[in-house]
Amino acid sequence: MIVTADIADSTPAIEAGRYKEVNMVGAAVITAILNAARGLDLPYVFGGDGGAVLVPGRLRADAVAAIGRLQRLAAAEFGLPLRAAAIPVARIRAEGLDVAVGKLRLSPGNALAMFAGGGLARADRIMKDAAGDRDVLAEPGEAEAPDLEGLSCRWEPLRPRHGAMIALIVEPRPGVEAGPVLEATLRTLAAVLGGPLAGHAPVADATLRFRFPPTGLVHEVAIRGGRRAAAWAHALATAALQWLAERRGLRIGPYDQPRYRAELKRQTDFRKFDDALRVVLDVTPAEVDRIEEALAAAHAEGRLFYGLHRAEQALMTCLVFSLERSEHVHFIDAAGGGFAAAAKRLKEQRSASGATGPA
Repeated sequence: MIVTADIADSTPAIEAGRYKEVNMVGAAVITAILNAARGLDLPYVFGGDGGAVLVPGRLRADAVAAIGRLQRLAAAEFGLPLRAAAIPVARIRAEGLDVAVGKLRLSPGNALAMFAGGGLARADRIMKDAAGDRDVLAEPGEAEAPDLEGLSCRWEPLRPRHGAMIALIVEPRPGVEAGPVLEATLRTLAAVLGGPLAGHAPVADATLRFRFPPTGLVHEVAIRGGRRAAAWAHALATAALQWLAERRGLRIGPYDQPRYRAELKRQTDFRKFDDALRVVLDVTPAEVDRIEEALAAAHAEGRLFYGLHRAEQALMTCLVFSLERSEHVHFIDAAGGGFAAAAKRLKEQRSASGATGPA
């Protein structure tokens, strides 16, 4: 099953400056399903205002129940309507598409899933367009809170080293082979940046900032148990210990500051592929202009669609399952709309050409 969910209309929240809340709900989609799967290593992708996870058919009911609880929580705590769908891969294949999965190893025990074959994009389109479809889940579930253990939001926004953060989505045009478009785009980015994308990753020692209390702690407490006194007490206590470890370079319990920082820089999803290339990069304003010029030329040649969003900082949302085993992944998005804003621009570009697609 492809279990996918996103915020039905994130534009008002983005315009109100609430994109960190949007990111938290999007990351919670993945967290809720992974926790419902009880430790299974499932492929997933974070899209800024939502996410998708591949789930064995036997766990469909568990995943759907988890998302239903999250729908209710997202509406109650944040006023954000979450739509969702659980699409059988068999249905995707019956339409001549597929869900091919690869892994990008970040470190031992941590990998990002990459998706090709058009299946994930098709599932997203079914969710958004097919009202009344049997696989589209429209109703919020039980009042019980979803299990969001591991989801946190404690690092301050990432300020760019080079002047700007960008969220970029590149999608091959219909009928154009994805591989060559992806390879050409990556070569273009490397040429503009003067080296590998990793050299322009948003997370670096110079961009990591931790303060007490963390500005995003209110969102973490809200999504992981409401505003109860006990939830606040636990969050503040653990944040204070983390702040002390960060300030002094200490190890406090399982939190080993030097090791964790080194792992954190490696274990982010600033580049990924889910039938479209998605990257968040720390670049100079001149490099943004050159990237956009190159992509505009490729678009004019009929090879791709793209959406690019410029921001003054990036946001990081963390999924930490075990510090002892170094099992943690960090979702990156540009501020002020990020991937959601880039997807809107891509959709406008696609619509102007008369093509259809998922964004």
